[in-house]
Amino acid sequence: SLPNEMLGFFKQNIDYVTDNAVNPDQRRYAVVGEAPRHFIDLDDYPDSLKAILPKLTWKQAVEKFTEDSLLAHGIVPWQIQKMKFQLTQAFIQRNQKDILRIATDLGHYIADSNVPLHTTRNYNGQLSNQLGIHGFWESRLPELFSKDYDLFIGKAEYEDNIQERSWSSVLNANAALDSVLRFEKMLSIKMEEDKKFTIEERNGQTIKTYSRNFSKEYHKILDNQVERQMKASIKMIADIWFTAWVDAGQPDLSTFPKLEIDPKEEQEIMKSWLQRLLNVRKEADN
Repeated sequence: SLPNEMLGFFKQNIDYVTDNAVNPDQRRYAVVGEAPRHFIDLDDYPDSLKAILPKLTWKQAVEKFTEDSLLAHGIVPWQIQKMKFQLTQAFIQRNQKDILRIATDLGHYIADSNVPLHTTRNYNGQLSNQLGIHGFWESRLPELFSKDYDLFIGKAEYEDNIQERSWSSVLNANAALDSVLRFEKMLSIKMEEDKKFTIEERNGQTIKTYSRNFSKEYHKILDNQVERQMKASIKMIADIWFTAWVDAGQPDLSTFPKLEIDPKEEQEIMKSWLQRLLNVRKEADN
């Protein structure tokens, strides 16, 4: 989807993007303040405020609700806006490492913002006796059916209102939430427990997971919802990466060599995260 002036740079670094796309999840329990960047619990806000929230900048939202309150309910739309600005700055500074790091993290948050279960406090069905539905929708269904998805979304387009776009993604995802929960419950009533789940071998371990038949029926009644949300994520990532590059003056990326990460540096980053995670657990135990 990216223009040729960007495509070569990201293509030659596709391994970096792929390997590091999970970094925000790995930081969730090790870095203070990371977790709220992945979601927003819209059901914690009354309808009167839901109409106001998309119009507020981060500063205005903090003044209205306080930062602690916002963090408690999730901040993914504002995180996307913040990181788009950071990516623009990285392009302006021609900092190859920062461009790739920020673009990769930004892609993760954008994808999260398009997941219906990232827009509710009932994020894993724990409040509706549907525990495990998050991984079912987000992982199991794509694992089984994504080979048939058509994920081509055309050329990246300039987005002149990042604030509006970031809120559009979570509001559209939230509008799909009712189907995610209701259809799973309907199908569960019709299908017996021993047919809903199955036992499979995964990475040398025996796990209980949703059966292929149940998954197929659920996927069918969702009517390609997962595919639509994946396409929305891809389109949004391409558009915002492109917009950041344009806003930076369209710097020439062709002169950058492939980014090589020192294995020792990777090890130090991982050790730092693990130490932070250990500290968080110690604090929790105390």
